[in-house]
Amino acid sequence: MRHTAFRHRMAEEFGRVRSEMLAQDHVFSSLGGRTVDQALEDGYTTKEVWSAVCDAFEVPAERR
Repeated sequence: MRHTAFRHRMAEEFGRVRSEMLAQDHVFSSLGGRTVDQALEDGYTTKEVWSAVCDAFEVPAERR
């Protein structure tokens, strides 16, 4: 998944403002104690990061 598609999914699921705040501020233990932005910078794939976000926020399977 491209970064633009990832950001679009985040915004659809959480709203534009909240998704930006989540990406910058929420630390995910499943991403090694990184935020979304840090994980992407450190080489995690968008698929890995999206999966971590979905697991943490219990996003239903049909929207994953």
